Amino acid sequence: MEDRDPNTRTLEQILDLLYTVGYVDATTSDAPPSQKIAAGISWCIAAIIDDDNTPSIEESLRLVGCPHLLRHSHIQDLDTEALFPVIQWLTSRLQSNQQNRDDEVCHAENTIEEDERKASIEALSGKLDELNHRKMNVAKQLDNLQERLNNEGADSTSQKLISLMVSLKDLEKQENYFLSNRDSEHSELQAEISELERKIANDSDNMELPDELHHSFSELTEKVNLVKKQLTARLRDIVAVTRQIDNLPCQSELIQYERRLSELYAQIQGKHRQTRKYYATYNALLEIKELMLKETSLLNSIISQFQEAFSSADGRVKLVHSLEGIVRGSQQKLEKVQLGLQEEEKIRNDLKGRYAAAIGEQKRCYSLAKAFQAQCAKNERFRCQSSE
Repeated sequence: MEDRDPNTRTLEQILDLLYTVGYVDATTSDAPPSQKIAAGISWCIAAIIDDDNTPSIEESLRLVGCPHLLRHSHIQDLDTEALFPVIQWLTSRLQSNQQNRDDEVCHAENTIEEDERKASIEALSGKLDELNHRKMNVAKQLDNLQERLNNEGADSTSQKLISLMVSLKDLEKQENYFLSNRDSEHSELQAEISELERKIANDSDNMELPDELHHSFSELTEKVNLVKKQLTARLRDIVAVTRQIDNLPCQSELIQYERRLSELYAQIQGKHRQTRKYYATYNALLEIKELMLKETSLLNSIISQFQEAFSSADGRVKLVHSLEGIVRGSQQKLEKVQLGLQEEEKIRNDLKGRYAAAIGEQKRCYSLAKAFQAQCAKNERFRCQSSE
């Protein structure tokens, strides 16, 4: 029992230190002391570095620069000799950070108030200058009126003079009132400025932020959020345009598409020529078939009517006339086919001539290209010799 009493007192001091810096679960929670201390250390570290996602306690202590060594086993075993200096250092560090933050807030508040006082003084000075300027203008107008009265008489300008005198008196009253209030307000503002300068120099007062500062901070936060939303919308538009640009084919893809389309066009042309040949062959064979069928029908008709036709003279005459008509029709058909053949031969000869001309042009281009290459090689040799 005598060994546990000092440890118990030290443990209570540790929990009290954690409670004093703001960790209320140190005394109100029913958790075990080791769990309270571990949670309190994590809370202090998170408050120091302003980050809730803290790593392990040992690594976090190294990050915040704790000079004392602490292991997880010390927390589990409630080693007060190792825990107390760490807790004491963390609480003092946290209190100093809070003090620095409060001092910064107080300094910012005092600076804002001083700027407001200076702005008020400048506004009052501007009003005084404006009143002096108006007074000078009225005095100048009075002088002008006095000259006009001396030159023209009082009948034409008496009403203007009266109104100007009334306005001059009003301005003098305003000036006197302003001067009387200016001194008091100036003294009050000077006193406030002196007080603010003293507070800024000492940095000792810890006051909460005024409502105006909170209001301005909330307005700035709203503006930042609005700008973030606009930026997000702009980024979405940029991403959409980028995707559209990515969907467009590049130069190499266009060249590949063109090559593939050219190959497809050549393949289609080949298929088209082959199909035309097949159709031409089919039509020719169909025509030959029709002619052969007609010839067969004609021969069968002649064979069937030959015996009857030769039995009488009229039959023979009719048969001869019929054969002559068949011969004339065959000759007409033959002439028509020969005309078509001549046209096809003419087209063939024309194509042969064009093909021969193209072959000659190809040979000429080939010879010119070969001669050009030879001249280029010769020119390159001359250039090398001249450079040497």
